[in-house]
Amino acid sequence: MTVSQQTEPQTALPSSNASLPHQLSGFATICDALDYAAQGETGFTFFNLRGEVAATLSYSELRKRALALAAKLAGTFERGDRLAVIAETSPDFIVTFYACQYAGLVPAPMPMPVNLGGKDGYINQIRQMIAGAKAAAAIGPETLREFLDEAAATAGGADIYSYDELNALEDKGATPQRFSADEYCYIQYSSGSTSAPKGVIGLQRSVCANLTAIARDGMGLKSGDRATSWLPLYHDMGLIGFVLTPMTAQVSVDFLATSDFVRRPLLWLRIMTEQKTTITYSPSFGYDLAAKRSARAEPGAIDLSAIRVAGIGGDMVRPEALNAFADAFADVGFNRNAFTPSYGMAEATLAISFPELGSPIIVDEVDMRHYTRSGVAQPASTLTSPENRRGFVLCGRALPGHEIQVRDENSAPCAERHVGRIYIKGPSLTPGYFSDADATSAMYDGEWLDTGDMGYFLNGQIVITGRAKDLIIINGRNIWPQDIEWAVEKVDGVRGGGVAAFSVDDGHGERIVVVAERRGMDADALAALKREIAGVVQNAVGAPAEIVLARPHSMVMTSSGKLSRAKVKQKYLDGAFAQDAGEDEETRPLAEARL
Repeated sequence: MTVSQQTEPQTALPSSNASLPHQLSGFATICDALDYAAQGETGFTFFNLRGEVAATLSYSELRKRALALAAKLAGTFERGDRLAVIAETSPDFIVTFYACQYAGLVPAPMPMPVNLGGKDGYINQIRQMIAGAKAAAAIGPETLREFLDEAAATAGGADIYSYDELNALEDKGATPQRFSADEYCYIQYSSGSTSAPKGVIGLQRSVCANLTAIARDGMGLKSGDRATSWLPLYHDMGLIGFVLTPMTAQVSVDFLATSDFVRRPLLWLRIMTEQKTTITYSPSFGYDLAAKRSARAEPGAIDLSAIRVAGIGGDMVRPEALNAFADAFADVGFNRNAFTPSYGMAEATLAISFPELGSPIIVDEVDMRHYTRSGVAQPASTLTSPENRRGFVLCGRALPGHEIQVRDENSAPCAERHVGRIYIKGPSLTPGYFSDADATSAMYDGEWLDTGDMGYFLNGQIVITGRAKDLIIINGRNIWPQDIEWAVEKVDGVRGGGVAAFSVDDGHGERIVVVAERRGMDADALAALKREIAGVVQNAVGAPAEIVLARPHSMVMTSSGKLSRAKVKQKYLDGAFAQDAGEDEETRPLAEARL
């Protein structure tokens, strides 16, 4: 029986070690860090949908099991082989990931299915990842064996193993050879990848540099800290932020499966209450969802007073979502100064910048009419109308040893408040994309990595305004889709988080299209809603738009919860919204379609 299958009542692992000195740096590889952490009692605890401890995996037990599996893997695969592994929130995935480190094999984490009814899309997604990694094997839970078989059939002939089958491999007496500092750690595929997914290479040296910077300089992890996460382990925030960073700092982590968070958002808060969590992270929508469910919390069931870092990342930081969460849980001890908006990306391992811990979030209110005309984030004034006012959150300064530049279209550094393209450099950066020299070359300008993000500096802190590829250009004006989406979401009858804005070239130039999920209503009400949305868009960005009203759950989201505008646009071009009319029953919670 594996650890993940235990059913006897258990208790969570301790938050601190009895005698092992706390150490945040000095580890050249992931294996070095686990060798040290395994000398203590801390580790991972897994909770089920009922909020019970379903399994525990101390760092000591993790090392023991990883070494045992590494010996079997070394006798089955060639050193340097890639293994595509479905990243379920379980001890099985984590043991397999670390076993690869000890065996000199490269894990390429793949997502869990994100919603019902998406089998074909999911199989195609993991097929591309298996093929892109040139994987020798694809591994996952037995419940997804059928999906793996179908995906691998046309993905280069990778062998298929369930976790149980992998652990049942014969030990042939091979001696595993762990990775050195200059070798691979993993390959991570972007959750937004489409027809040609890019695999970000993580080297042991670059990964450990980022882990140290996050733990020591970003979050200031200390003995007794405890983390809680519902983030998918396939995504960099889940994998790097909670499977690797806490282990490097010998900090315990409590895991809740993403699917269980979707069903019961307040369970995240209950676990943090019971375990006295000090560290957590979420995209803005996770805080928003919990705030919307706050009325369902039983009196006395939530206490968030221990939280000192409530990180926000993975997507644009939305001030209104954070305010809603802080207001909803202020009475149960949540300190809004715990919010820690940071900036990062998989190409930098995870984190690039952090603000000063414990300081209030700074929201820069910008006049968007001036912004779209000039490219300068001019502060809003008392004369700026509400629809032309937009708040951007400052995301801190570059981590020590790292640098951030904002460049204009001529690659010259931008002055403060002037919006440009963001470049970064430092020891945490990837050497490139796996087996894709062209994409790697396009990403770098000497030592500087082009993030593809747009932003500006304010008082030395970086402010993110959006992705360059999402920018809508109408008659020479730059329009950010988020400005349209956030304005439309406020319209009564539109589902929160259910709006996508993009541009389409119809042969005569670019035009704006807005797809909005509407609630059930009759034909007259739908027509009125269309007119109202069109007016809101005109007021918000000064341009007309085609308004498409779609059924609930029409948005396409990545596994990390980000809106995929490109995929919604493709649905529009394919005519998928043409028949959307009439009333619909909302049979699933909003977030289920978003993760």
